[in-house]
Amino acid sequence: MKVAVLFDAMSALAPLPDTLILEGVEAVEKALVARGDTPVRVPVNPDGRWVERVRRGKFDYVFNLCESIDGVAKMEPFVIAVLELFEIPFTGSSSATTALCLRKHLVNTVLDRSGLPVPRWTLAQRGEEPESVGFPAICKPAAEDASIGIEQKSVVRSRKALNARVAAMHERWSEVVVQRFIAGREVNVGIVGDQVLPIAEIRFDGMPDNLWKIVSYRSKWETGSDEDLGAAPRCPADLPRKLTAELEEITRAAWKVVGGEGYGRADFRIDEAGRPWLLEVNSNPDLSVDAGLARMARVAGMDYPALINRICESALTREMKLPEDQWARSLALSGA
Repeated sequence: MKVAVLFDAMSALAPLPDTLILEGVEAVEKALVARGDTPVRVPVNPDGRWVERVRRGKFDYVFNLCESIDGVAKMEPFVIAVLELFEIPFTGSSSATTALCLRKHLVNTVLDRSGLPVPRWTLAQRGEEPESVGFPAICKPAAEDASIGIEQKSVVRSRKALNARVAAMHERWSEVVVQRFIAGREVNVGIVGDQVLPIAEIRFDGMPDNLWKIVSYRSKWETGSDEDLGAAPRCPADLPRKLTAELEEITRAAWKVVGGEGYGRADFRIDEAGRPWLLEVNSNPDLSVDAGLARMARVAGMDYPALINRICESALTREMKLPEDQWARSLALSGA
């Protein structure tokens, strides 16, 4: 089959390129070739020429690795919407799910209303003084991923520190989520198709005592930094069986609530009393060979080509076209 591989060209092919994006593209291409497919790179640019390439390309499906356009995460759902408009099967979740999961205050509301354990939070918009959710609290951009905007200063202990942090963030982001910080263990639960993967933990044993135990931008992307070395992944996590089952149940429920498809990840904190708190549902987690989802899949006995194959098969079973009589049925149900 002929497969379009989409990626953020503005970031990957810039004068100072994000080489991790191209490494991810190459890894997926090798896995696609191994399953007998023919991958074709389609760089996504703001000029829209990629849209015509996809429309005319006669692709059997699209492997979507585009997490942003020129590094702007909020553009990601628009790329998916083009694929939906053209009724081309694609990997990962829908544009609606992706847009929901990218807006932390919206997805928190949906998850909370569904009875899932979300730490208390509030939205601070530019020009507004943030409400208190109790301390310590953590401040995050409302519509970013990959830990962008998360640093040690993100965790605050007082009203004065909260106001200062939010004001500083408002210089770049118009919306900031302030959420009660949960001290304790941090775990990730991956899902591929309908399979929940072995749970991974981010161990903070090596984090310097003067630093908050969080997964910051530095810990994710600055290899060799104190925060990188202090936040080490371990899979499978050493958890009681009852807690493992609870985490899996919450993940399945959250994935269903947001309408997740294909693959995803839920991030949790476990407080000192052993209670899990849902921090995030990521509908498009990093698919790099050494990233968390691939690591969890390996523990489940699924090597990288097998993981990519499972994701592809999920895309190919996606229902893209509405039945021809859908409009007539809609009118009938409207009393017309």
